[in-house]
Amino acid sequence: MSRTPNETERAALRTVRRWLWIFVVCLVLSGLTAFPLETETRWLADLATGPAAPVSEHFPGLLAKLLQVRDGIADTNRRYPFLAYGTDWLAFAHLVIAVAFWGPIQDPVRNVWVIRWATIACGAIIPLALICGPLRGIPLYWRFVDMSFGVVGVVPLLIVLRGIRSIERGAAGRSTRRDAGHDTGDDTAHDTGRRAAGTAATA
Repeated sequence: MSRTPNETERAALRTVRRWLWIFVVCLVLSGLTAFPLETETRWLADLATGPAAPVSEHFPGLLAKLLQVRDGIADTNRRYPFLAYGTDWLAFAHLVIAVAFWGPIQDPVRNVWVIRWATIACGAIIPLALICGPLRGIPLYWRFVDMSFGVVGVVPLLIVLRGIRSIERGAAGRSTRRDAGHDTGDDTAHDTGRRAAGTAATA
């Protein structure tokens, strides 16, 4: 059974909003998990050296890096706790960016610029990881992990952009049909008036 243009447009709008909510939830989770970094890295290290030890033994380099990160964060927080204020702002930035998507959720067509901006931001993750990663001593494999956030993050945004284009086409089609109907009505009225004028002149 084929859908009417209005049904297709409403389905596209539901899809757009669903993917936007998924993106917002991921942003919020990313922001919230940037606060308790010391606790999280300690839990990961305990897991890697405890229940997951049989698996970690096959990746000694990854385990060593995880323990180094845990110790580095703990030592930094103990000796220089003010540095953690920087990651607090990082977490806050994720939450603020998530709030910016409220506009596209309400009206994705009018606020499509937010989606395009977010798409550019996802793409910018790759050069950032490739340039700054080596400068900060980040291993190559972890740079690819960082870049994957941009690659994965852009997927729902591209789906959203496609859905917005579908909504725009539906709106444009309705506008065209409405204008065509208006023009037809004007022509009919004009022809009726002309015939009436001709009849009056004959009389």
